Amino acid sequence: MQRRDAVLRAMKGHPISQRRACVLIGVDPKTVRRERPPDNPEIRLEMNKIAEKRRRFGYRRIGVLLERVGMIMNEKKLYRIYREEGLSVRRRRGRKRARGSRTPMPVHCVRTSAGPWTSCPTLSGPVANSASWL
Repeated sequence: MQRRDAVLRAMKGHPISQRRACVLIGVDPKTVRRERPPDNPEIRLEMNKIAEKRRRFGYRRIGVLLERVGMIMNEKKLYRIYREEGLSVRRRRGRKRARGSRTPMPVHCVRTSAGPWTSCPTLSGPVANSASWL
């Protein structure tokens, strides 16, 4: 559609033929000559109704539901209208996973000048007496 518009603008702004403008822009002349039929507003309306009810449905599933109603169309046309209406389903993000190992944070124990390991919470009470790994 953009290239077709570029050819039409070139023909309008400069005194060149359609064939010459198509060669310069790199478009087949048949695409410029062909008029695209207008889209049915009924299809767009029905597509929006379905998308409001079923937010997680993609264009293929909406196409199946449109066929049940009696609106049969090409996959390319269906996808184009789906994108133009802004109905694309947003992708879900992946599950967040923990990075690294799941080990507890180390507690730094500081020994006071003459006394036992008082600032370490795990070494208080009966645990300190049976701790043979010190």
